[in-house]
Amino acid sequence: MIALAPLASSAQGDPERGKVIAYTCTGCHGIPFYKNVYPTYSVPKLGGQNQEYLVSALKAYREGTRRHATMQAQAATLSDQDILDVTAYFVSIGENGS
Repeated sequence: MIALAPLASSAQGDPERGKVIAYTCTGCHGIPFYKNVYPTYSVPKLGGQNQEYLVSALKAYREGTRRHATMQAQAATLSDQDILDVTAYFVSIGENGS
């Protein structure tokens, strides 16, 4: 009998550790209707987002293939595990942030 590897769960990472790491993220991404001053644009809320999308976005910022100076600076220091933990936190709080 051949054992197959389990499918990756949709909520990988440690949301409690992610909450600590994401402390600075919530200053922009946890405020409903927050708008950046320059250039002016609405900042997306991350609570309840799809984890695979968030992981992909953070890795792209970290690698410089997705451009936004603040996000690139934030993502530059994150390890792959940090990214899983932060994104697990945002998935866990749901879109209402609770």
